[in-house]
Amino acid sequence: MKERIEKLLNSYWAGESTLQEEAELRELLKKSDGFESEKAWFAELEDFSKEEPHNLQKPRRTQLANLSWMGWAASILILIGTYFGWQAYERQQEEQAYHEVMAALSLFQEKYSEGQQQLQKMNDLKYLNTTNELFKPLEK
Repeated sequence: MKERIEKLLNSYWAGESTLQEEAELRELLKKSDGFESEKAWFAELEDFSKEEPHNLQKPRRTQLANLSWMGWAASILILIGTYFGWQAYERQQEEQAYHEVMAALSLFQEKYSEGQQQLQKMNDLKYLNTTNELFKPLEK
């Protein structure tokens, strides 16, 4: 019986045993003396298999907590990106308005210069009347 237990244990630790051989090994270990560490190992496995799966819920909560944290981080990144995008848009709008105002002022200056040139011709005509003023007939 001891030889059979050792053979089954070697097969078990090598990962080559079947489920039937493992069941036979458990039964032989219960009936035999010695092999205390192996008996404790299989007792722990049996206790573990009877345990309720309520402990499996904890990783889901931490996974949800990690996802929640990542959601908050993504939201903050979106807000920061939106803020900087809005700032760039405002800056572009200001530059465009500046260029439009400068174009309007340039047009105004051009038209004002044309008007000044036309008035210069009128100023030249002003001096034509001065001879009449110099040689006015004397009034009595």
